[in-house]
Amino acid sequence: MPARPPQRDRRLTEGPVARTLVVFALPILAGNVLQSLNGSVNAVWVGRFLGEAALTATTNANNILFFLLGSVFGVGMAATILVAQAMGARDLAQARRVMGTSATFFIGTAVAIAAVGLPLARHILVWMDTPADALPLAEAYLRVIFLAVPVLFAFTFVSAVLRGAGDARTPFLFLAGVVVLDIALNPLLLFGLGPFPELGIAGAATATLLANVIGLAALLAHLRRRRHPLWIGRGERRLLVPDPKILRALVVKGVPMGLQMVLISLSMIALISMVNGFGSGTAAGYGAALQLWTYVQMPAMAIGAAASSMAAQNVGAGRWPRVHATARAGVACNFAMTGTLVVAIVLLDRLALRLFLPPGSEAVEIARHLNHIAIWSFLFFGVTFVVSGVVRSTGAVVPPLLMLGLALWGVRVPFAKFAQPWLGADALWWAFPVSSAVSMGLSLAYYRWGGWRRARMLGPDQAEPVAAPAELGTQPTTVLADPPPEPDAGGTARTPPRG
Repeated sequence: MPARPPQRDRRLTEGPVARTLVVFALPILAGNVLQSLNGSVNAVWVGRFLGEAALTATTNANNILFFLLGSVFGVGMAATILVAQAMGARDLAQARRVMGTSATFFIGTAVAIAAVGLPLARHILVWMDTPADALPLAEAYLRVIFLAVPVLFAFTFVSAVLRGAGDARTPFLFLAGVVVLDIALNPLLLFGLGPFPELGIAGAATATLLANVIGLAALLAHLRRRRHPLWIGRGERRLLVPDPKILRALVVKGVPMGLQMVLISLSMIALISMVNGFGSGTAAGYGAALQLWTYVQMPAMAIGAAASSMAAQNVGAGRWPRVHATARAGVACNFAMTGTLVVAIVLLDRLALRLFLPPGSEAVEIARHLNHIAIWSFLFFGVTFVVSGVVRSTGAVVPPLLMLGLALWGVRVPFAKFAQPWLGADALWWAFPVSSAVSMGLSLAYYRWGGWRRARMLGPDQAEPVAAPAELGTQPTTVLADPPPEPDAGGTARTPPRG
């Protein structure tokens, strides 16, 4: 069954840059919001009806799940960029090779994690110091989650490569179906309503498993029925044999991107340990503010992800002016969308914080105070996220990692620790805008003067001419065209060398 050529609405190399970027980013943003709301609703069911120990159990188990998903985040980003570059170059054959190799890698990794995690679930939770009263509940929940890992990884992977191909709408629609199913199945399996068995806390994890199984099956059936360009049929299973060059790129380029998530998680742990030292009131206020920040950072993350895919397609097409226009549009959209949220939360902060804190709590005023100091840092964070996404679209993944490491561990954590004698708890809150401003400055400097335009995802031979497949109806093209000449120190134009 021949694959259809990509539809025009999947082309991120055409049309008004700002409008194309916003339209592409909105489904990603909506998906992020849906996932957060799903987690919140499930937490309400477990916490209110099964008790605090059950909520503690799901929190500990979900921390492990988030770590596992974060560990493959970078590899998923690498696959997304490779697919986007190939689609931008109209090299469908290369995009399908990336799809096949990535699918084998993701599914193989997920099955291995599930096989190792199932017998070690209790040991992992004990190592995390899970409270004794929550340990049996957490183990029951985590075992089902490990069974769900292959499906969760597969759904995340397919969604990522579809976005790389320029289609953010399809992953969102199927994610919305998964969220609705998860929310609907939760009480049925928790309490055994109707024909459903009463599974208790394991029912919450089983709802997630079943919803994702159904969602993934429906998504794959949709791609097959629509003859999506990236669908690999029965007669094309050779594409599932890993290509060594692509596999190497997934690991070499993906690991540094994944390490960024690790650095962020570790810095948050370091900050929380310092916050706890100022008492439960401060900790509660910080926790309430974090709930608001989860939503404030979503526009920047969605725009950054969209900008990365859009820039990668234009890198593949050799349209460098459009790559730079994507960066400018992304920064402008970040200020508009994130700025609107920041202003709204500052004006309505007392009302918003009371959603998470009891009436009359002293933590409300603490949260308002720290929020007024720190929330503006998400404007800087958004610029960094967008610019880094554009930079990574060529394959330059190590410099953003180093700059983030410097901003977090060279500025944020030391500032929060060593400025306490002068600023007290405010040192923790001021550490956010200070480090975010440093990160933004470094990112903009590297974008302007760094060598990211010369980076390659697959190495120096990536720019060799590759014929586009016949079904696209194009002439042979190059996978990655040369970037525009850059001025040297004396102002003379020079073309960056390959490699």
